[in-house]
Amino acid sequence: MDRIAPSRRTMLALGTATAASPWLGEASARATGGEPDAPTDLNELGITELRRRMADGRLTAVDLTRYYLERIERVDPLLRSVIEVNPDALAEARRLDAEGDRRQPLHGMPVLLKDLVETADRMRTTAGSLALEGLRPARDATVAARLRAAGAVVLGKTNLSEWAGGMSLTHHAGWSARGGQTRNPYKLDRSPNESSSGTAVAAAANLCVAGIGTETNGSIIDPASANCVVGVKPTVGLVGRGGVIPGVPSQDSVGPIARTVRDAAILLGTLVGLDDRDPATRAGRGHFHRDYTRFLDADGLRGARIGVPRTVYFGYSHHADEIAERAIATLRKAGATVVDPADIPTAEQLEDLPGSMVVQAYEIKRGLNAYLANAPGDHPRSLAELIAFNRAHADRELRYVRQDGLEAVHELDFGESEYREALATNHRLSRTEGIDAVLRRHRLDALVMPTGGPPAKIDLVRGDSYTGGASTPAALAGHPAISVPAGFAFGLPVGVTFMGTAWSEPTLLRLAYAYEQASRVRRPPAYRPADVGF
Repeated sequence: MDRIAPSRRTMLALGTATAASPWLGEASARATGGEPDAPTDLNELGITELRRRMADGRLTAVDLTRYYLERIERVDPLLRSVIEVNPDALAEARRLDAEGDRRQPLHGMPVLLKDLVETADRMRTTAGSLALEGLRPARDATVAARLRAAGAVVLGKTNLSEWAGGMSLTHHAGWSARGGQTRNPYKLDRSPNESSSGTAVAAAANLCVAGIGTETNGSIIDPASANCVVGVKPTVGLVGRGGVIPGVPSQDSVGPIARTVRDAAILLGTLVGLDDRDPATRAGRGHFHRDYTRFLDADGLRGARIGVPRTVYFGYSHHADEIAERAIATLRKAGATVVDPADIPTAEQLEDLPGSMVVQAYEIKRGLNAYLANAPGDHPRSLAELIAFNRAHADRELRYVRQDGLEAVHELDFGESEYREALATNHRLSRTEGIDAVLRRHRLDALVMPTGGPPAKIDLVRGDSYTGGASTPAALAGHPAISVPAGFAFGLPVGVTFMGTAWSEPTLLRLAYAYEQASRVRRPPAYRPADVGF
């Protein structure tokens, strides 16, 4: 889920901690402007190097899991990105070490899951809501099961915008009643951006090897941009969503967030495939790849044709524009043919599309009611009961946010024919007359644009400010997008997004990887306190 309101940011989808004080308190006093703990030689290492150390006997799964658990204990009080640590994480790591089979692609790699992803263990799955603390999943979500089968250690769950940002019409990125306010590690008073904020912050701060986010509209690529990491929003149907709390199924994606394109590609290969709980994956037949790293090529921009859609996606932030212009120059220097401009014909229509509200309200209402009715455990059984729960616990649930987003979805009642007509219009304008039209017209491999502007200050009273972003076309189309770090404005990260047609992940990963290798933008966070500079 993400947002709900009549326009992009005001009627978009709904897609074991007590809530913290909104400001930093003692944690802020401990920040000195540098990293709040001593760096080690494991900081910033990726999956390939970590597995090499394990193969050489220099590192065990227990060593690595303990390292990240200790970092979470030291660093995360500043960030509040991890909502819960898996009490069995070290036991999982010991089992993997004892088995000794290091052929699995993620053997011994600790990963964090957004708190929408069900796990049938001693952790909870709550969407950040106190109302779901009694939910007891009967089985792992498909993506969680696939990560375990690939040898990953499930390290814990990450904080998010409660109900993936759909609770309130005024968006508060990274705030949940259960987890408190997640903070940007590059500057602690800045927004972590959108609902997969905890996963992006944790990956940026080296609290895990990588993590899993979800996106309805912007919730993977936007926090990736704001936290200087890589976010992959796959084509709808590439990654199964069984056991993930639903938002807008025609738009929802589950995807990796990591510090490098290579690590994101490795993770993606473990997630894809048919899912008997997600009919959308049937369309993915013939498009699944178990090893996306084979598409990575440092020279992969040479001969590529990349378009720059300027209408709507430039001009809202001069900082983002300047960074994107440098990225475009890098693409040219690396051998790409840049078609500029290459505008999406329907760009302005997509940003304020009446049918978007119809689709989202219809799908959220039915999806959430069905999920709550069928999920085992002691919790509200319908959207109406959830709204009543929040009112009864207003001192914690409604402390900073209203639930007018949930109430709007509950009250709206669109018929099936109206919904199907709106969905067809959304797809036509975003696919055949949108992204696919501009790609076809200019014979392009992909589009590139700034993911968003530098992260704004956190404002729990008035909510997040928003000036513009890249996510809407791919969100409405169900097409893939990848955000890659591109630069900094006053120390605040900004990314660029590579966007393509359905099932074009191999191409997008090739381009994103080649750009990453040519630009080398990624740097660890500074944890600057709120009173320092811009």
